[in-house]
Amino acid sequence: MSQLIVMGNTHLKGEIQASGSKNSVLPILAATVMIDEPVVIRNVPELKDVQTMISILQQIGKIVTFKDGTVTVKSGEILVGNVPYELVRKMRASFNVIGPLAMICGWAKVGKPGGCNIGQRPVDFHLKGLEAFGFKISEEHGDVTAIIPSEFKKEIIYALPFPSVGATEQLMATAALMAGSHVIIENAAREPEISDLQGFLNSCGASIKGASTPTIEIHGVEKLHSTDYTVIPDRIETGTYLLGALTTKGDVKITSARPDHILALISILEEMGAGIEKDSDWIRVYWRGPLRPVRVYSEPYPGFPTDLQPVMTSALATVEGTSILEENVFENRFGYVDELNRMGAKIKVSSRQAFIAGVHGLSGAEVTAPDIRAGAALVMAGLAADGETVINNVTHIFRGYEKFQEKLGRLGAKMAFYPDEE
Repeated sequence: MSQLIVMGNTHLKGEIQASGSKNSVLPILAATVMIDEPVVIRNVPELKDVQTMISILQQIGKIVTFKDGTVTVKSGEILVGNVPYELVRKMRASFNVIGPLAMICGWAKVGKPGGCNIGQRPVDFHLKGLEAFGFKISEEHGDVTAIIPSEFKKEIIYALPFPSVGATEQLMATAALMAGSHVIIENAAREPEISDLQGFLNSCGASIKGASTPTIEIHGVEKLHSTDYTVIPDRIETGTYLLGALTTKGDVKITSARPDHILALISILEEMGAGIEKDSDWIRVYWRGPLRPVRVYSEPYPGFPTDLQPVMTSALATVEGTSILEENVFENRFGYVDELNRMGAKIKVSSRQAFIAGVHGLSGAEVTAPDIRAGAALVMAGLAADGETVINNVTHIFRGYEKFQEKLGRLGAKMAFYPDEE
């Protein structure tokens, strides 16, 4: 089992650059399935999930190269509509290829996806939306097959039951190529990554507007063309290192960032009493004295992001008083709490709420990372703790954070990585 050995009593200090957004580049890569001409995507983070998506594109017939943060996607001789489960099981975002692939091949078969175990994340919203578009959907032996209709409706209005990011991206990308159709998606997710996908598709000739609002409008076009596009910075990575600064009583500046994408986090940091400086493309957060307890609610954007909930818990673990963190997106997101409690935290979970009684300090222990963001939270706690922390199952972390060890090393962290023995 992979391990990180983290040395404690560390104050993270210094400056690092934000990577490109993982949650932007994955749906953008999925959408390249619909484009015959060469596509260049820049500011792409080197992550396991990105490599998985590239492998999926290559498996179905695309020619893909990835070098120095730039991915180039070209068409091969033939595009195959079947995506192997061996690849799909590795991450949830792989399911985003089913609509675009069906639009090109007339059909697509994709296994139900895997990924982090943070709660039920059914693909029902994806499938109900595609059915509203006229697709024929069937499920058998763990695979989902989507077949396009002989003719698309001229006017389609579909309201998502919940503002699902993945379903919004799936439906928006698919509708972009539904020539002659006027599609309206209501109760759409509003995350910055949705706007980034809209920007990418429009740069390829799509006609989409409304991203960052609850209503997205798409006029389907006949063909999408070549583009050269740069993805936005990763707001979750940015927030993770900023919270790490507070967890370790440090001082961290992130450049090439987008503070306007993390306003909910900034508001909470201000309430806690953190020192904050920022401009349009950088942000600095520093510990300037004892922090105050807060109540935090994770919600769809523009609310506080669920992906930062575990790292926020680590930051609050040593804040005097009682903080309350309520999870309103994924029901199993508190799977890491027992691990933090092994390190001396005092956290009790009741239903969707975590009650965090601040302790004087944490102590190093052996713990296990259940998912990407919880893994990052345990690393930050380990850096702040007294002594050495051994974190097992850390391969998760490298699915979501580019150059994780290197960036933390620049901020003064000392750690050793031991990969799986296989």
